[in-house]
Amino acid sequence: MLLKPFRYVRLYLLASSNYNATPASRVWRGCHPFTRSFSSLLVRKLTMQTGDGCSGKFNMPDRLLHPNVSNLRTPSPLGSNGDDDSEAESYRDGRTEEVDKETRDRAFAWCRDFLSGSWKTIPESDFQISIGVDSLVLESVMFAILAERTLGPKLYGIFPEGRLEEYLPNDRMRTEELYDPSISSEIACKVARFHKMQMPFNKEPKWLFGTIDRYMDQVLELKFTREAHVKKYNKLMQFNLPAELDSLRQLLAATPSPVVFCHNDVTEGNILKLEGRDPSSTERLMLIDFEYSSYNYRGFDFGNHFCEWMYNYTYNEWPFYRASAESYPTREQQLHFIRNYLAEYRTFSDSTSQEDKTQEEEAMLIEANRYALASHFLWGLWSIIQAKISKIEFGYMDYAYCRFEAYFKQKKLFS
Repeated sequence: MLLKPFRYVRLYLLASSNYNATPASRVWRGCHPFTRSFSSLLVRKLTMQTGDGCSGKFNMPDRLLHPNVSNLRTPSPLGSNGDDDSEAESYRDGRTEEVDKETRDRAFAWCRDFLSGSWKTIPESDFQISIGVDSLVLESVMFAILAERTLGPKLYGIFPEGRLEEYLPNDRMRTEELYDPSISSEIACKVARFHKMQMPFNKEPKWLFGTIDRYMDQVLELKFTREAHVKKYNKLMQFNLPAELDSLRQLLAATPSPVVFCHNDVTEGNILKLEGRDPSSTERLMLIDFEYSSYNYRGFDFGNHFCEWMYNYTYNEWPFYRASAESYPTREQQLHFIRNYLAEYRTFSDSTSQEDKTQEEEAMLIEANRYALASHFLWGLWSIIQAKISKIEFGYMDYAYCRFEAYFKQKKLFS
């Protein structure tokens, strides 16, 4: 018997959102590895086989940042009132591996259009498709580049199941340490170095609203069964979030912000305080957890970081976080961050006049505080979804409401 060798073709398409991710570093956010992806690089791998022994492998963009709620198969405890809606929806049979018809039809059409030979003539009944997640190689590309530029831990090796990276002894950073001027200035410098990088990824800034739009679609389709969740969900829906999203989109469209390579999650949990460093050193800190990183509007990194000054996720009582609106950085604290950022970003050119510097700083204050609105909106939507699918003990619905309350207060000040 003559056996034809399989023929493989891979097509990588960058996701329009530039990223699919859940912050793994924020354990409180209930991230599950299945829901995680990274930058614009996580794609859905489709293996297509035909009856004549030829096959093609395509990598297609994931349709959602998280698995569609209807397809998620994460067992969970029952709610306190006996329904199945505690912090996750329960499916006893595990995750589905089925492919929806739309995805199957599109994949089959792409095979016919892009591949020659028998792909043009095979019947759809002979077409097989399987799904897997294949982000390791591309994630490791980013990790290796960051390591080479000393912006991340060293990368020692990559293998099919994962990678080996440098362990850096460190102390946990606490939220209140973000207020320390010396720490804030070093964080600003690290962010500036990150923003100066040129990375071999999709440079279109689609991450932010691509993410928010997908979250919004999921939120509007959620169905809660527990009475407490239903009440909180209905209360959140009174904000008329779709209309508010249109308003936010218009506001940010009128807010200049350059596109740079952003970390997108500069929180205290993603900053290592390295052990054995001189307290006066400017190399005490290291950013980690790059799975959200992508090209994005600079203002989001600023605004998102400033928002994180307000939230302590180590609180040991329900809802397991503490919000402190008065901890949002003052004008002077924001200027301190911005000035240190600009000093690092412009290492090789400092010919700007003082008047121009002042104007730029004022513009960046507006930029940061308007993009803080996007941070509130994104994580507010995210938290509503987590209230449905997460098994982590955390007040996700309370946190969502807290973020949207902060959003509307911030909007009054900076719209």
